[in-house]
Amino acid sequence: MPSFSTPRFLRVVWFSALYDLIVTAPFATPWTFDLNRAQLSAINVALGGQPLPAFDAFQTLFALLMGSVVLVWAVLRLRGPTVQFGRYDAAGRVLFGLWMGWALMQSVAPVLLLFIVPEICWAAAQAWPVRRGE
Repeated sequence: MPSFSTPRFLRVVWFSALYDLIVTAPFATPWTFDLNRAQLSAINVALGGQPLPAFDAFQTLFALLMGSVVLVWAVLRLRGPTVQFGRYDAAGRVLFGLWMGWALMQSVAPVLLLFIVPEICWAAAQAWPVRRGE
């Protein structure tokens, strides 16, 4: 089976962190989350789904906590990507992908596919074998 060289794998880890930083930043403050939720709702409608429901403060809190934790995790990987971080990130992405898939089945919100597909692709890339000794 083909494998990544260590330097190439570390670039994958770094770019997955950059992706997380860009995609998750709007989930990190109440103001950016409200704007982001409105845009995601419009995209969901354009894809054939229903408008997303409004969030109250309690639901928004959980979105903000997720956004904050993912941002910190992204900065950690940007500052020092490692094979171990890539493996943990792959596991986290499998979990995120599973729960987003569950939410898709419960809500029929096609906008979730815009998150699920990259999650699974990043998970697969970071679960790929790495040649040792490089």
